[in-house]
Amino acid sequence: MQRFVNHLLKLIKRIKPSQTLVIGFLLVILTGTILLSLPFATTSPGKLSLLDSLFTSTSAVCVTGLIVENTGQVFTVFGQIVIITLIQIGGLGFMTMASLFFIMLGKRISLRERLVIQEAYNLDSIHGVVRLVRNAVIITFTTEAVGAVFFAIRMIPKFGLGKGIYHSVFLAISSFCNAGFDALGNYSSLREYVSDPIVNITVMLLITLGGIGFPVFIDFIHKRSFKRMMLHSKLVLIMSGTLFITGAILTAMFEWNNPKTIGELNAPTKIMASCFQSVTLRTAGFETIPQNNLTPAGSLIGIIYMFIGASPASTGGGIKTTTFFIVILSLVSMVRGKQDTNIFRRRISDQIIRKATTILSIALCLVLVDTVVISAVENMTGGNETLGQILFEVVSAFGTVGLSTGITSGLNWISKILIIITMFAGRLGPFTLSMAISGATPKQDTLHYPEERLIIG
Repeated sequence: MQRFVNHLLKLIKRIKPSQTLVIGFLLVILTGTILLSLPFATTSPGKLSLLDSLFTSTSAVCVTGLIVENTGQVFTVFGQIVIITLIQIGGLGFMTMASLFFIMLGKRISLRERLVIQEAYNLDSIHGVVRLVRNAVIITFTTEAVGAVFFAIRMIPKFGLGKGIYHSVFLAISSFCNAGFDALGNYSSLREYVSDPIVNITVMLLITLGGIGFPVFIDFIHKRSFKRMMLHSKLVLIMSGTLFITGAILTAMFEWNNPKTIGELNAPTKIMASCFQSVTLRTAGFETIPQNNLTPAGSLIGIIYMFIGASPASTGGGIKTTTFFIVILSLVSMVRGKQDTNIFRRRISDQIIRKATTILSIALCLVLVDTVVISAVENMTGGNETLGQILFEVVSAFGTVGLSTGITSGLNWISKILIIITMFAGRLGPFTLSMAISGATPKQDTLHYPEERLIIG
């Protein structure tokens, strides 16, 4: 027995930070699956299969928002509380929540735990990670509380004091964590609030604040000047602003006269709905217009935005804004015949460019393979989903967005498993998951072979 324990301890010590992250998320998902499978978690015991419980738990932990059953109608208050707890853990990250309890108990965060936090937030060093965790928790709970107060202005008059506060808190947590879940029970997300400025603006602000990343949030609070901020923060803010503006303009352009989306709304509401669509596409999952009625161009814009996703060290998924920015910037530099990739009088290292290209390549391969396999499976099992709908669903899962054209619940069990894997990969990040599977750690090569030129292009 002692030999077995010693062997187990040795195995645990060999686990890499990226693998710890994967195992931690899997344990949280498994716990959520068990809790959601309990008879009193649903209004009709046995209504939810084990696979659907796993799907819902994964969607909540990975803050995606794709659902197979209506959260407000199928789940009891217990089930809904399990879901919103999983969302909060998934949004902050299980290691952040664990560190919070360690801090509250006065326990010192070990070097190994700091390395896992570093991996979770994709940081360059472990310096200041405990302070980052503390600030992230304070920012999260404070922002969610303020958001809940604004939601209560609309929810309390409609649902009464108790239910109104409950829905406000649920919506605030789900919005800041970019989850897209709601317990309103109408199976139409926030469509009935399409013309409500309080709900729209509050949701958009919470999504944006949760999606820019905690390091940027903290940097902005401390520096309060764009010029003094870190290069990372500048790039995130520039990309977030650019994507928001272009997304709103393109949505309005393609959907303005579409009677099935915003065509029947008045001009101010059309503008607000276009802005909301631009924000929610970046990993949130709430909708004020039906996604299955988008024009082909509007749907394609949605797929591109969902693929890009939020920013690093945030509550969102996707390849991340900085990855997209660096890839585009390096392409521009190469086309212009420049050896270096520069921005704001700073040179982007080749290692960062290589990592960004790797993330983009893995993500594209994952989305492509998933789309092809799911299309084949659904075709063989008599499904009537189009390629566009399946691609939209897969990218939504990878970007941990949660927007859907309505095909989720009708997917074959194989397709659901693939969507579960895609949500998991999107939340952890393709690079982190790849490193965890391979068991490798980034290191400098000690042996360099002679360089050889190849003909490409």
